[in-house]
Amino acid sequence: MEVLITQSETLKWRVKQHWEQEACGERYGDESNRLRFFDSISKARYELEPYLAPFAAFPCAEGKTVLEIGVGAGADFQNWCSYARHATGVDLTEKAIALTSERLQVNSIPPERFTLRTADAEALPFNSDSFDQVYSWGVLHHTPDTPKAFREVLRVLKPGGAVKAMIYHVPSWGGLMLYLRWGLARGKPGMTLKEAIFCSLESPGTKAYSLDEAQDLLQETGFEQIQLSLKLSPGDLLTIKPSKKYASPVFKLIWRIYPRWLVRLLGERYGLSLLIEARKPASPTFKTHADPRT
Repeated sequence: MEVLITQSETLKWRVKQHWEQEACGERYGDESNRLRFFDSISKARYELEPYLAPFAAFPCAEGKTVLEIGVGAGADFQNWCSYARHATGVDLTEKAIALTSERLQVNSIPPERFTLRTADAEALPFNSDSFDQVYSWGVLHHTPDTPKAFREVLRVLKPGGAVKAMIYHVPSWGGLMLYLRWGLARGKPGMTLKEAIFCSLESPGTKAYSLDEAQDLLQETGFEQIQLSLKLSPGDLLTIKPSKKYASPVFKLIWRIYPRWLVRLLGERYGLSLLIEARKPASPTFKTHADPRT
């Protein structure tokens, strides 16, 4: 029987292969001792993005069931395990699940406090109305069908449940830098910031949204009480540890002379990080999207 592989499935496979090579945040773990290895990842994460922990508000998860989509190296998930009644974590990659499992083990997190498994954000393997809160930091813009992923978030949330997520924003300093490097410098001045991000930011096919587009996406999905805000990311400020493709002397010089003071002075308006808070309607007459497993 001939098996047809869609363009979306091919892209998803490429996204998975990218993150199997290096889980998000893993490059900051440079200690041989595994406990210190994970501690150094957490330290870098919350220093580079000081707004992350206040936004997540981990202690407010006490007594709640929380789902994290895209656990990466497990820094945030460990916090959810410390506060939530039960934390569930999923990731597209085996690498992230293995790293997060190891992190929880070396930190002596009781196994009854959490569940970890590989899963696709576009087809979450959970019943509808399962979680009090869904959290996803810098993940849902990577999956090929981001609107479908948000529909899944809505489906698995309990009525009145909250989503907290970060997706990428345009226009942004990070997008502009990618355009200058992969568009203008390569003789492609007509490339848009979105195209530069799609082709060159982390895994292939990464998307970015304007504030209006994000608002429309969430409203069309069915969320209410939508709150959006922008933050300068480590990518905007070039405080991030560069990947191998930016390891040449030229890029090391750019990292050194980059005018971070000016970017900070101009404020958060062109930040790459778009923070989302919203709720599933509490009305019992609200109809969620069908469970894709049925």
